[in-house]
Amino acid sequence: MGQAIAVRTDYTSGELRRLAQRAKDAGKARRLLAIAAVLDGASREEAARIGGMDRQTLRDWVIRFNDEGPEGLINIPSPGAPAKLKAAHKAFLARIVEEGPTPAIPGVVRWCDLIMRLHEEFGLSVSDDTIYRALKELGFSHLSARPRAYRQDPNAIAAFKRMARPVCKGFVRGDLISLRQRIRPVDRVPAKMEIRASGSS
Repeated sequence: MGQAIAVRTDYTSGELRRLAQRAKDAGKARRLLAIAAVLDGASREEAARIGGMDRQTLRDWVIRFNDEGPEGLINIPSPGAPAKLKAAHKAFLARIVEEGPTPAIPGVVRWCDLIMRLHEEFGLSVSDDTIYRALKELGFSHLSARPRAYRQDPNAIAAFKRMARPVCKGFVRGDLISLRQRIRPVDRVPAKMEIRASGSS
């Protein structure tokens, strides 16, 4: 079994408990309480249980506490994967987009064309999302043309619009007039019911 790493002694257990009370980060507070227990003479296993961790994790936090003090007991966010597109790649993209689409070669008009040009120029494979984020960062916005039906005839559309408007207006007016003529007063009894009533008496 390995030797336990000694904890720095420039902080007392009472000071660490007071820091734990004021800590806004729950994980940092638990680690401070575990190290305070070590300074009070508790075994490493018991101190780890107080901090809600195993002995190996406590050992790692003790090393961090010895190096950085109480401020080193917070989780450092992961930087994530490095960006695939460097400044040269972004400048290349900006130049292609600013030049605008050319139907002849190289004919860049879609996202996949930009991806293909990046691959040809730099040997770099990226996704649509990477291109979208890079262009947005460069101040470009993604615009899509309104879709049109295949073989749509503009003359037929204009003729339909001219014909449909007056017919619809006339139909609505005529329909309302015929509805008014068909509505009967509520207090009037239907003829069949009148005949039956007189026959039964």
